Amino acid sequence: MAQIEVVVPQLSESVAEATLLQWHKKVGEKVSRDENLIDIETDKVVLELPAPADGVITQVIAADGATVVAGQVIAILDTDATAQVEPGEVKAAPAPQAGNEPTPVAAPELANKGDVAMPAAAKLLADNNLSTSQVTGTGKDGRVTKGDVLGALSAPAAAPAAAAKPALAQVAAPAKAGLESRPEQRVPMSRLRARVAERLVQSQSTNAILTTFNEVNMQPVIDLRNKYKDKFEKEHGVKLGFMSFFVKAVVHALKKYPIVNASVDGNDIVYHGYFDIGVAVGSPRGLVVPILRDADQMSIADIEKKIGEFGQKAKDGKLSIEELSGGTFTVSNGGTFGSMLSTPIINPPQSAILGIHATKERAVVENGQVVVRPINYFALSYDHRIIDGREAVLSLVAIKEALEDPARLLLDL
Repeated sequence: MAQIEVVVPQLSESVAEATLLQWHKKVGEKVSRDENLIDIETDKVVLELPAPADGVITQVIAADGATVVAGQVIAILDTDATAQVEPGEVKAAPAPQAGNEPTPVAAPELANKGDVAMPAAAKLLADNNLSTSQVTGTGKDGRVTKGDVLGALSAPAAAPAAAAKPALAQVAAPAKAGLESRPEQRVPMSRLRARVAERLVQSQSTNAILTTFNEVNMQPVIDLRNKYKDKFEKEHGVKLGFMSFFVKAVVHALKKYPIVNASVDGNDIVYHGYFDIGVAVGSPRGLVVPILRDADQMSIADIEKKIGEFGQKAKDGKLSIEELSGGTFTVSNGGTFGSMLSTPIINPPQSAILGIHATKERAVVENGQVVVRPINYFALSYDHRIIDGREAVLSLVAIKEALEDPARLLLDL
């Protein structure tokens, strides 16, 4: 019998541990080489763990929700064994074995596959005196997931279940009766959300954050985009957006004021001779910031293609750790969601971040006349420990001038 250990893959140097999300295979089920066995969540990405060979899962050592580290053995794969469970079938967990090794974890066998609840869901059901028959399962083969239970608890339909409790309990605690129509749910933070929270608090506690603002007339960029967007898409196979202009303007300003592209390391200031621009992207798991490496060497088309690729990967949860690591400056475009003004928080160890907002038509004065222009308010948050107000303000002015006169980007003015 040839047994192979299934281990947690190597994680990034900055990632100490990860969480097992959900096993896609059960004990006794046949798997094929490179087939995804389980999703592993780190504080940056969700990784898929492919099967190292064809075989049968004979033991699951770490269950859903377990915290693991790189190289840890989480299952055993037998390349010679015969499948005992058909795909989608649930096999009862074997009796506990003597010894120090954990026993496999599997869902209990039920008469109806659709009544099977995942471990986290089963605990929630028990805590709330519910059965699987009261919850519609949306998982594989009708399994009840934790999300299904939370949805059922928050739905109005959950009220009758609460009302079905013994009358004695209602009399003993009449104050709670009026609160049963005010459901709450407690959901643990994902690793990504917890890491984002940690880094934001770290940023505000270690950086001397100050924000400077300026308004940008977007008309020149809008006119340029409208003039060439059809030809651009036909030539490069990607739509011409505004983020590429923003990135180019940022790089233009960072070249003029290198301190804004620097970072703090202890008592040292590290000046970066390259421009790795982070682009904040919303994803189903939360905010992620993939990096445009050497953005100064990228064309407008290259930037648009890469941003589109990042957006799709973020949506699918396919961003790699390498794509999310590093960065010397970040651009956050909250305007895509309608934000009018904000004070963005620096992404450590960077020293500055640019917040971009929604472009709106506003009345402005030009040459003594009131005219209507598409105005966007830009906000530059910076670490005042190393960046003085002069450099911060002038770098934001350089961004403004580059966007209001895009020819500056070509002439390096």
